[in-house]
Amino acid sequence: MTTPTMSLPVILPQAGPLLTRTGWSGALVALLVVCAVAPALNLLVPADSVFHLSDYMVGLLGKIMCYAICALAMDLIWGYTGILSLGHGLFFALGGYVMGMYLMRQIGTDGNYKSDLPDFMVFLDWKELPWHWALSDSFIATLLLIVLVPGIVAFVFGYFAFRSRIKGVYFSIITQALTFAALLLFFRNETGMGGNNGFTDFKRILGMPLATQEMRMTLFVITGLVLLGFFLWARWLVNSKFGRVLQAVRDAESRVMFCGYNPLPYKLTIWTISAVMCGIAGALYVPQVGIINPGEMSTAASIEIAVWAAVGGRATLVGPIIGAFIVNGAKSWLTVSFPEYWLYFLGALFIAVTLWMPQGVVGLVKKLRMGKGAKA
Repeated sequence: MTTPTMSLPVILPQAGPLLTRTGWSGALVALLVVCAVAPALNLLVPADSVFHLSDYMVGLLGKIMCYAICALAMDLIWGYTGILSLGHGLFFALGGYVMGMYLMRQIGTDGNYKSDLPDFMVFLDWKELPWHWALSDSFIATLLLIVLVPGIVAFVFGYFAFRSRIKGVYFSIITQALTFAALLLFFRNETGMGGNNGFTDFKRILGMPLATQEMRMTLFVITGLVLLGFFLWARWLVNSKFGRVLQAVRDAESRVMFCGYNPLPYKLTIWTISAVMCGIAGALYVPQVGIINPGEMSTAASIEIAVWAAVGGRATLVGPIIGAFIVNGAKSWLTVSFPEYWLYFLGALFIAVTLWMPQGVVGLVKKLRMGKGAKA
């Protein structure tokens, strides 16, 4: 007589509160800084005052907040699902290119050649817009494509990769290869994406000039709100049943399958969501920086996203945001003061985190607090 077998219950991490009291206080402070303090310091405080926030700093902080969204997206798939992507720069660039196409159409006849076509198309003797530029004059269509283009690319790639159960270092290498293939494609003039120069010389968005102090601050505030919104949404997601299954997949995928869960839809969903977040970050990045070219989808750019998450601390959500600010703030300073040493610093930082801070800056702070508590 055979004994009936019983499947073991799935033990998921316990759900916690969305934010602690300290966390809500921090979120409120961040909201006030983005929506009130920064605009006041930039628009109302005189330029000769020590408290004035310069236009350069507004642009720099806005750019870093876009990077922080990418780092947050990386944390969702790497920190909470155990999937290391070395190709997220592709999704960032795709969102940037979609926004760049719209901004190029907004130039109108104000270009160097006084043509309705973008200048690079006139230079290459193009007579009409290619088919994939058909919706580029509509802002609503642009907003939809910012989500759909990186989302569809990620979904198709992820479906075949996850269905084939490709994981670990092999998945990382394939994502890097995908990004490099896209890089080579966008370098070609025949694609109608500006070749190696990409898109630049933007002038307007929604008919309003880009190069004004008010517009720069508006984009800064929107970026800050999007970052804060994504952070709160990510906190809710990882604390939900869906997020707890993702963490179970990260820790023991085989056991999750044995307990009756199919990891494919979970991994595919979070992979696509992460790609869309990077696409939105790229779309916010382009009007603030004023250029988008294939360099944004280089393998080095994708690796940097992983570095930000590792430096700040994986599986913490706030850690990758902090890591993005630390690394890019240091990069901004070092590339001006010591440009020849920047890459050495980045390499040394990553090695130091790997050897002595495997949980990143946030993990180190928690460890120090626990040590002080034990002594007390």
